[in-house]
Amino acid sequence: MFVDTHVHLNDRRLYENLEEVIAEANDAGVGLMVCIGYDKVSSQLALEIAKKYPGVYAALGFHPSDIKGITDEDYQWLEEQAEHEKVVAIGEIGLDYYWNKDNKEAQAQAFERQLAIAAKLQKPVVIHMREASQDTYQILKKHYDKIPGGVMHAYSGSAEMAHEFVKLNLLIGVGGVVTFKNGQKLKEVVQELDAKHLVTETDAPYLTPVPYRGKTNYPKYIPLIASEIAEIKNMSLDELMNQILTNTKILFNIK
Repeated sequence: MFVDTHVHLNDRRLYENLEEVIAEANDAGVGLMVCIGYDKVSSQLALEIAKKYPGVYAALGFHPSDIKGITDEDYQWLEEQAEHEKVVAIGEIGLDYYWNKDNKEAQAQAFERQLAIAAKLQKPVVIHMREASQDTYQILKKHYDKIPGGVMHAYSGSAEMAHEFVKLNLLIGVGGVVTFKNGQKLKEVVQELDAKHLVTETDAPYLTPVPYRGKTNYPKYIPLIASEIAEIKNMSLDELMNQILTNTKILFNIK
């Protein structure tokens, strides 16, 4: 079974044809998906989708680009909704200094507030990090012993930093970029890390793998990503799939 640990089935481009998108993913062998929220509306929809489809789970959270105007009531709502059995993580949360450089303190506060919720509920976290490696690492270092792990989503850092995040009990999310000709840095991360520290993701509808780069991404493309990882690591595809499935079930406490 293939696994997509980060997919936005709640995005309009996928949600408009949700039945077909999920059916095509299942036909491609993708039997487990985690639908990721990034604000209140998308998180609510992620949970609704997860409730409806047996192989789909949800992560709820406030993305660093969507924290403006968040209230105490919103955080309370997040905590209450995240108690649902189909919610397997808090996310996607973190820091983004690429799109947002003028509110770093507010991002850090929102990040830590949601890490506290994850710690209270004992849910892992899905981390968004863009051009903010050191600050993300320092915040996670303060909290990692209180939360049951997490994923560095769409990891774009160095292999050296990847090893440091792994020490914090975090897995590295590998998506379509690993298939790009200019994705050498991620290929090096995959080469250096043991497969027990990796998970596969599409981030659909974004970051579409080769040969569909530039078009809408779908969870059915996970086999392309997994095949590239298996080739880099000189593993059979079955061996890699089994390891990724094990990693995912352990991390998200999926029976």
